[in-house]
Amino acid sequence: MTSTHPGYVNAEHSGTGPVPTGSTTSNGAPSDSDRNSLSVGANGPLLLHDVALIENLAHFDREKVPERLPHAKGSGAFGTFRVTEDVSRWTKAAAFQPGATTESLVRFSTVAGEQGSPDTWRDVRGFAVRLYTDEGNLDIVGNNTPIFFVRDPMKFPNFIRSQRRTPDSGLRSPNMQWDFWTANPESAHQVAYLMGDRGLPRSWRHMNGYSSHTYMWVNAQGERFWVKYHWHSDQGVQNMTNEEAAELAGTDADFHRRDLFEAIERGEHPSWTLSVQVMPYEDAKTYRFNPFDLTKVWPHADYPLHRVGTMTLDRNPVNFFAQIEQAAFSPSNQVPGTGVSPDKMLLARVFSYPDAQRHRIGANFTHLPVNQPKVQVNAYQFDGPMAYLHSGDQPTYATNSFGRPWSDRTGPVENGWEADGALVRQAYDLREDDDDFGQAHTLVREVYSEEQRERLVRTVAGMMSEVEPQVRERVYAYWRSIDQEVGDRIAAASVQAADVPGAASARVDGTDALREPADDAVGSSR
Repeated sequence: MTSTHPGYVNAEHSGTGPVPTGSTTSNGAPSDSDRNSLSVGANGPLLLHDVALIENLAHFDREKVPERLPHAKGSGAFGTFRVTEDVSRWTKAAAFQPGATTESLVRFSTVAGEQGSPDTWRDVRGFAVRLYTDEGNLDIVGNNTPIFFVRDPMKFPNFIRSQRRTPDSGLRSPNMQWDFWTANPESAHQVAYLMGDRGLPRSWRHMNGYSSHTYMWVNAQGERFWVKYHWHSDQGVQNMTNEEAAELAGTDADFHRRDLFEAIERGEHPSWTLSVQVMPYEDAKTYRFNPFDLTKVWPHADYPLHRVGTMTLDRNPVNFFAQIEQAAFSPSNQVPGTGVSPDKMLLARVFSYPDAQRHRIGANFTHLPVNQPKVQVNAYQFDGPMAYLHSGDQPTYATNSFGRPWSDRTGPVENGWEADGALVRQAYDLREDDDDFGQAHTLVREVYSEEQRERLVRTVAGMMSEVEPQVRERVYAYWRSIDQEVGDRIAAASVQAADVPGAASARVDGTDALREPADDAVGSSR
């Protein structure tokens, strides 16, 4: 079996001798048996010096790395990103120049569930893209939603805990979820998105991806722009009903993983069109919404989409653990012509993602084939557990006088921005149209159809039987702040649902499969 995938390592790649005719121990010596342990007689005790047995058991005990805290359950595939348009007036990044072709890796996931959780639980889906560019790895991490629940990273660990499991029963709790959401009204936009039809994508192939965060592009002249990435499914956007999702959760918990893998195996290669919204650098200072607030979108009427190219996934992993589970994405992976923004959540993730990978996989996670860039690396980072790549006998320090290159640039960075002010702990300054419920109201009232609103009402009302009365009243007020009529309908439907046996599972409905246009209706309608 051979492969050109990034991260693929042939089992015999590290040696130059003859191919073994049987199994070996980890030091390459022939192994006596893969079936029988060494014992004192056929019925006697086992022996500590049975190297093959001890190696197998000790490695098996350590076979799994700690799962990701959010985004634990997921899968992915490899492919190619091709630039079809000219966006060089906004960025000098080599991967975005006309005609450029770049190998890519995408990992899809759910946010809240553990590795064994069903793919079809109502949840936000992760959509992380890596481009193995000629200038280094570029990671564009995001979700299938253009916004997020919170805007300050101090809240992020608490948000994730509120979506997971209670400390006593170890069960997931709608009461805990709604308690957090209603106590943090900035979540309204994302919650309205999640509780609508889009909270249950039919497959990873039939959902869009968004950077959500605002990033920076820099062109060859040094001009700076703010951008948002949009990956629109060329298969179209399709969703499933609560009823379908509940059935699949019990009959095929890996439905989305299976769908992607088998589609690629069949030759049905899914693709996404990348477009960007571009905001001139100076616009951000006076735009009516804070453009770095992760709970807001930029209306397409203000900043339309500009097509960049197409990404096609056509190669499945040949080893899930090595190529998907150990894939370590991070928004800190930027390349010349790109950069981050003052988005507080993004800046925290620039630290948190690689720090989590160092804990989860190890200090040298970048040495793993799937995480290695295809360009040569000259980083002054050394040793640590499981160091594989090294610089030989070159100096391990900079500055040095023995020929190993080092950098010493000074002055402003090309992908930075200016900042001034006192050190404070406070939310973003409010702007003309900044509030927590306005964009959520637009989504529910102007984007959703009446049928979609009705399904949203039933979904939320079906959860209320597991929500304590004091939190339930906050839920009704929360939704009335989003949309008075919808909030009233949720309150009324909750009373009815409470009288129905099995109301906790009344989040389901029997409507037909839901289909939406591939474009992001949230942004394009505003």
